[in-house]
Amino acid sequence: MSETSELTPRPFSAAPGEVEALLGALYRNRRTFAWKTGGLDAAAMRRTLGPSTLTLGGLVKHLALVEDHYFTHLLLGDDYPAVWAPMAADGDWPWTSAADDSPAELRALWLAAVARSEAAVDRVLAEADLGRLLALSDGPETLNLRRVLVDLIEEYARHTGHADLIRESIDGLVGEDAPN
Repeated sequence: MSETSELTPRPFSAAPGEVEALLGALYRNRRTFAWKTGGLDAAAMRRTLGPSTLTLGGLVKHLALVEDHYFTHLLLGDDYPAVWAPMAADGDWPWTSAADDSPAELRALWLAAVARSEAAVDRVLAEADLGRLLALSDGPETLNLRRVLVDLIEEYARHTGHADLIRESIDGLVGEDAPN
């Protein structure tokens, strides 16, 4: 069984308000992803399934980038952390370079991105509401925080499904929610 101790369970009420519902669903998805990708050695993090080149390591690094893209860069308008500099020369770098990273390095990268994201959201919600527009846009329209949270919930749900299949092929681990 993989460890989820880095992301401890948080209360999630049965009848949450909008902010609690969105943040609670995102956090639950993050914990489930952590469970599906945790406690494995480097070979397992590089394992593929069928004809796909998708790996658990690639998923971890990709979601770390997604966290920094939406919350550090677009929401706050800050530069990307320096770790993402190689992407300037190779847009596939998060996927392809993950094979060179240890499971501990991947986990630390992702957890640091999650921490930055949570701090960014807390900072914005202390001053505004979910309707706050992002500082930057990467499309024709500027999204608000509400839309980004929904998009991230979907992103995690999709990639946790990928991780679920790969993880089951490694050691048979199955289930929907990370254990408490």
